[in-house]
Amino acid sequence: MKYRAGFVSILGRPNAGKSTLLNALMGTKLAIVGPRPQTTRTAIQGVLTLPGAQMVFVDTPGIHESSTLLNKRMMDQVRASSEADVVLFVVDATAPPKDEDAQAIDLVKKTGSVAIAVFNKVDQLRDKAKVLALIERYQGLHDFAAYIPISALKGEGVDLLRKEILAHMPVGPALFPKDQLTDQPERFLAAEILREKVLQLTHQEVPHAVAVMVEQWEDTPTLLRIAATIYVERPGQKAILIGAGGASLKKIGTLARRELEQRAGKKVFLQTFVKVRPNWRQDPEFLAAIDWRSMVGQ
Repeated sequence: MKYRAGFVSILGRPNAGKSTLLNALMGTKLAIVGPRPQTTRTAIQGVLTLPGAQMVFVDTPGIHESSTLLNKRMMDQVRASSEADVVLFVVDATAPPKDEDAQAIDLVKKTGSVAIAVFNKVDQLRDKAKVLALIERYQGLHDFAAYIPISALKGEGVDLLRKEILAHMPVGPALFPKDQLTDQPERFLAAEILREKVLQLTHQEVPHAVAVMVEQWEDTPTLLRIAATIYVERPGQKAILIGAGGASLKKIGTLARRELEQRAGKKVFLQTFVKVRPNWRQDPEFLAAIDWRSMVGQ
């Protein structure tokens, strides 16, 4: 049996569950997840190595209209990641149809790649006949290689999807070492985990105005010391983030520290600071600084 290896791009509209799907396909958490659109801001690779194949999944930001420089760069990430051996177009099965769906599929058509329509969140549908109606609708939009209903959150249909992807993988050698899981440096993943807790515990405009930068990283055999700054755009957002008597920031830090300890397998000392940086989403210098590629010298 010949070895197969290739890239699999995960595309779709915001909030379709792309990051949850990446984590489900990988069997481990690589991407943060949240209830709000545009939680994912950069392409994230997950390398799944099997006995006879290697699939490199690329999670991408949701396909959306670009307004700020940050959003434009997010869409640049989507376009750069869209050309792959297989494209998964993820659809929120619970969301009403929108004109933007067809516009998003235009990006899939431009890739010329094998495309699979993935209907996520079917566990939330009371009327399963809606899935058939969805499949018919998307058959009219594009000639997908397969139409697969799943629940990424509960793992339903994920094994079937993995097998379908594998059937379309080209023959070739492994693309990454078998023990590599992702292209993201650990300190970026730590910043993302902290940002995830902010997304979970804050509301209104705060989540979209938050960026996290790890300022210090000291890893010893028994202790991981991290100092991180959470940036917001306005003083009012800073006040919300810190909370009365620092209660909100403390809760965010505690949740992040617990997950980091579980991930690192050792004690973590996490310091968090909050700073105001007006209009950072339009600041190219700042956007470059928080990009994980700057951490690995790319």
